[in-house]
Amino acid sequence: MTAYFTHVSDHTAFRADRLAKTDLFRGEHLFVGLNCFEAGQSQAIHTHAGADKFYLLISGKARMRVGDEVREMGAGNVVWAPAGVLHGVESALARTVMLVGMTASRGVSAPGSQ
Repeated sequence: MTAYFTHVSDHTAFRADRLAKTDLFRGEHLFVGLNCFEAGQSQAIHTHAGADKFYLLISGKARMRVGDEVREMGAGNVVWAPAGVLHGVESALARTVMLVGMTASRGVSAPGSQ
């Protein structure tokens, strides 16, 4: 049975050793999930060759990178990373929950691996 309805709090989870990721929905053309960070945790700067991505900060605060730009973002902010543009979370500045959405991807690359 496909779950068409859910609540973020049912999927929020944290790990002491690294960021926690949870899939909410995964379709043929769109992925939506949660990224949960403890303060000080990060996400490697990376690209998606064929996919646009957004982060909606639900709670907390984080230092985010898109391309050459770095900004501190808090709850309610949306961060957009077009396909092929380096992006990631340099550091969570507090316990942080982000809703992440991404179009169908044809690849993920770390800096210098393309």
